[in-house]
Amino acid sequence: MPRTRTLLAGLLAAAVLPLAACGSAEDPLAPSQPAGTNAGTGGASSVTIGSADFPESALLGEIYAQALEAKGVTVQRQFNIGNRETYLKAIEGGEVDILPEYTGSLTNYFDKTVTATNPDEVYDALKSKLPGGLTVLAKSTAEDKNSMVVTKETADAWSLKAIPDLVAHQDELSIAAPPEFRTRQQGLVGLKEVYNLEPKEFRPLASQATVEALKNGQVKAANIFSTDPSIAANGFVVLEDPELLFGSDNVVPLVRDDVAGSVQAPLDAVSAKLDTTALADMVKQVVVDKKDASVVAKEWLTGAGLI
Repeated sequence: MPRTRTLLAGLLAAAVLPLAACGSAEDPLAPSQPAGTNAGTGGASSVTIGSADFPESALLGEIYAQALEAKGVTVQRQFNIGNRETYLKAIEGGEVDILPEYTGSLTNYFDKTVTATNPDEVYDALKSKLPGGLTVLAKSTAEDKNSMVVTKETADAWSLKAIPDLVAHQDELSIAAPPEFRTRQQGLVGLKEVYNLEPKEFRPLASQATVEALKNGQVKAANIFSTDPSIAANGFVVLEDPELLFGSDNVVPLVRDDVAGSVQAPLDAVSAKLDTTALADMVKQVVVDKKDASVVAKEWLTGAGLI
């Protein structure tokens, strides 16, 4: 389930910069006021929301921020903190109170031996692995994980809805993916073991080259992360993964215990409305269409009836 979310970070640093709050010169993680103000009295009048250093994470942070602000909570933004190792130190240390996270990736970070793939089982495993002082609120159905993607033309021509449907066409199937896909369980090894699927050709390519190969018809299928903006931009079709070969990686708010009660209702409401299609479309608007993430977040929250 682990993934490295670095592809979009370099593409869109500028698009999310307006969202980032400025810390002190001495400590970029320091909030402009103490995190979790009044938490000890049973409610947090102010919270600090952080994010990882890639556009989707900052967008999710902005969605959480605006949802809370609509309920009267003062929010400090500390977006684009860095990688998981860095931002987890920030929340464990109290510099931030809330982070957008992913159930499978975070579970694997704390315990690589967990083998659960069902969304609820992964979520339960995560709750049992969290350090003291942290909890997760309700998970959304939105996921950002490995997926098998085809063009709409191929999906229509081969009547494809799910990965097993590719088996009937494997003698003419070519798949593009990063080189490590060849030897990973969440790759060719798993496709053979779980779905009895062996493509005629495998083309090891970098992420952007994989997208181009699929778009230009050089391959019939590709391994692309499920919220990659290229999916929405090109009308690609994500095939269902009924056996959960690619596991579960649902978007979930990671929060400090001392503010959880004050932010749970608004953030649970966000999770109840957020799905992969909506998230992928918003990422596309930010990364491809160059819209400001705060505008995209507000439009979605408004349309979902959350603000």
